[in-house]
Amino acid sequence: MTDERAAEVAHNRALWAVVNERWTDAAAPGMWARSEPVWGLFELPESELGLLGEVRGRDVVELACGTAYVSAWLHRAGARPVAVDLSGEQLATARRLQDGSGPRFPLLQADAERLPLADACADLVVSEHGAAAWCDPERWLPEAARVLRPGGRLVFLTNSHLSALCVPEEEGVAGDRLLRGYGEAARVHWPGGGTEFHPSHGDWVRHLGGAGFVVEALHELFAPAGRDDHPFYEIVTPDWSTRWPAEEVWVARRA
Repeated sequence: MTDERAAEVAHNRALWAVVNERWTDAAAPGMWARSEPVWGLFELPESELGLLGEVRGRDVVELACGTAYVSAWLHRAGARPVAVDLSGEQLATARRLQDGSGPRFPLLQADAERLPLADACADLVVSEHGAAAWCDPERWLPEAARVLRPGGRLVFLTNSHLSALCVPEEEGVAGDRLLRGYGEAARVHWPGGGTEFHPSHGDWVRHLGGAGFVVEALHELFAPAGRDDHPFYEIVTPDWSTRWPAEEVWVARRA
């Protein structure tokens, strides 16, 4: 890892300590209590999207898990998850919820770009608003491929490339015109914030193929009519995201 990337990772870790203190710690109990997995800012049900496939009996690694609510959902559905995150503060929230009401599964503090996990240990790697935005795709995708068994599935959700092009450089909410060049969102340094990665669709295909994946699907997610803002992450408005996709989910298979 270069000195520049190490500094970015350290800065992102510090940022998520603040985010956990201000927002995600309070939101986590409600997310853990859900009976069904949902996706993204507008909580679209897995039962409608069908992204994960059969998870019962599967070994799952959740990357950049935050407070690990996705792993909690997967555990209740019969999977064997390991939840990985860089932030000790977010994992402490997850551990508190495990102690309070369960379920219990391994929580691992680690960088998705350098996973302390064995080769071919997982059937499914999943990340919901995690690794795709906060980790270098040239680093985390090869790691995801390494821990997956042949034929294993990768499912990750991130901000849409279009939304990243429409958010002001000083941060804020996406508007109705392009504010960045097509390639300028590939690596974004937010003023006062962290470093994020928002490759174009073509770049995602290239990164995934280079890491040994075959792309199976790209789902562009819109807000359902009448859906309110997400309580703590306002990069788009419901009005914007009923007209344009706010998020995208990639589904790929390890060759």
